[in-house]
Amino acid sequence: MSNASPPRSSLFQNTYFRTILLSGALLQIGVWVRNFAILLFVMDQTNNDPYAVSLISVAQFGPIFLFSIIGGTFADRWRPRKTMIICDLLSALSVGAVLLTLVLGTWKAVFFATLISATLSQFSQPSGMKLLKLHVPGHELQPAMAMFQTMMAVFMVIGPALGTLLYQSFGISSAIGVMGVSFVLSAVVLFQLPRDEDGQKNHTGESFWTEFAAGFRYVWSKPSLRALGAIFTCIGLASGLIQPLFVFLVVERLGLPKEYLQWLMMVNGAAMLIGGGAVMNVAKKVSPQMLIAAGLLISAIGTFGNSLSTALWAVMFFQFINGLFFPCIHVGINTLLLKTSDAAYIGRVNGVLTPLFMGTMVVSMSIAGWLKSLYSLPLLFGGAGLLFAVSILFVLPMLRRKEVLAAPSQKA
Repeated sequence: MSNASPPRSSLFQNTYFRTILLSGALLQIGVWVRNFAILLFVMDQTNNDPYAVSLISVAQFGPIFLFSIIGGTFADRWRPRKTMIICDLLSALSVGAVLLTLVLGTWKAVFFATLISATLSQFSQPSGMKLLKLHVPGHELQPAMAMFQTMMAVFMVIGPALGTLLYQSFGISSAIGVMGVSFVLSAVVLFQLPRDEDGQKNHTGESFWTEFAAGFRYVWSKPSLRALGAIFTCIGLASGLIQPLFVFLVVERLGLPKEYLQWLMMVNGAAMLIGGGAVMNVAKKVSPQMLIAAGLLISAIGTFGNSLSTALWAVMFFQFINGLFFPCIHVGINTLLLKTSDAAYIGRVNGVLTPLFMGTMVVSMSIAGWLKSLYSLPLLFGGAGLLFAVSILFVLPMLRRKEVLAAPSQKA
């Protein structure tokens, strides 16, 4: 018990960690209210038009493809604190503009709110990671990532209910207003951070495109980052297969109404909360490579188990263990990314790797329905489990290569 408390207490004494965590929680409120309130509003306005609903996904995920590496490059060039504050304030201003257009009767502007906030997050999120890299000691990075994962898991459980409740009780204008207030409060919180130092602005005098290309060369030059890229690709392909087909597992394999899917998702979310707390307690004792390997192994077992299950209790069990060990993957990957990347390249590394996951997931999701018409559900889920298993092969060299964690936490 005594070994678990020092990491948490020392982390919360760190102004940078404490402030960025609180800012992140406020942003999560805004994002989840945005996602669900706008989704329900658009469905009501269009009578459940699938094309309109798909545009929401485009507005949410499109900026990741278009601006992730661009935002990461600018995040490496700009002052991180200033970048985060400006992005939050611009998001709040865009929400204000959307509220004005709603008052004037143009409801389609809600897509603009999603698009702008999702785009600006591609600039602010890597800036936050850069500050953590610079100001959180290396031995505390993994507990820090575990706390961020736990915070995100909390909102994965309560976020959909919060967005739905606000929209159904108060309407879209109030829900978007809450979203704007969340962004403003996040910016106010970030003002507590010390002003950016001159060394935190990494503009070297080189052109944007030179630094842009340098990001790709940097990722390719690091064996651990190349391995993470391969892992992101495998996980994206597997996740893209599972997500759209899980409802068919409930209806066809279990013979239950589709509404049972929400209970399985709740079991998974609750397990993620427990898993995040468990990772916090072991974060200083287990290497990030080992966390990733354990998470991927259990994901493979759980997905294979789901492919063979025909009973509700069995699927709930495998959903629980999947959720329990998912934080291991998330925390391990983020810790490894921070520890093996120089502070000057954090934004670009994040910008190169994130689209690998999102891109492969979207591709896999887009063909999942077609694959279902050709192959059985057990075969498709088994294929997803195999992808998780294959990704473990890319972790094995890192388990033997201890020196990948020797990168300094702070760059002069």
